[in-house]
Amino acid sequence: YRRYGSFIPLCKSDILSHLKGRFKLSFRICRKTLILSAAARYQTALIEMPVSQFQVVYKKHILTLEDLLTLADQNWLNDQVMNMYGELIMESSHHKVHFLNSFFHRQLMTKGYEGVKRWTKQVDLFSKSILLVPVHLEVHWCLVTADVASKKICLYDSQGNALEKVNILKYLITEAKGKHQSAYESGWTKIPQQTNENDCGVFVLEYSRCLALSRPFQFTQKDIPKIRKRIYKELCDCKLQMDT
Repeated sequence: YRRYGSFIPLCKSDILSHLKGRFKLSFRICRKTLILSAAARYQTALIEMPVSQFQVVYKKHILTLEDLLTLADQNWLNDQVMNMYGELIMESSHHKVHFLNSFFHRQLMTKGYEGVKRWTKQVDLFSKSILLVPVHLEVHWCLVTADVASKKICLYDSQGNALEKVNILKYLITEAKGKHQSAYESGWTKIPQQTNENDCGVFVLEYSRCLALSRPFQFTQKDIPKIRKRIYKELCDCKLQMDT
């Protein structure tokens, strides 16, 4: 709990190490079972549960222990972590910000506007202040944002300039035509951004969090391990930590 801010373990090795030091005995965790804390904040007894049954459920999102383990060390974040954290960002911004699913851009690139037209059937994108679009380019995550009020599109890419591969502008113009929002059919500008080089998925989530909560980008590569742990706890708690 002191290390990760949650009773749910980030790594099996941490639990084994703690048990070995606490009881001076050698412990082994098989693939079928795992000793976990009882998750309820007012309960301290240990329980035994199948690893496959462990889940964090929030609205339509489900995270398994394997999903959460992508936040350990230098692992790449998966779509499940990206999308549930995006949901928490929207909730914390009182839905003034809209986070488009990480599968959105892939669908847009392969099937065009018609392939994603129904994705916003219940959402008026042009009533939002900022649109956040996570983009997965082969083995790299970056973030495209659209400031609706100023009609400005920005790329936040921790490795370099990937703007040529990301065509969100064409999508927004087509969406504006489909929704009869003529004011948004022109006048957009594109400003690519470059920051750090590693942990691209974590950078994308932290960019999104800062933009949604109007926080400055006051983090660097050295802060990423701490940010990973904070994201882990926020996902387990199903809410963002507003005091950090």
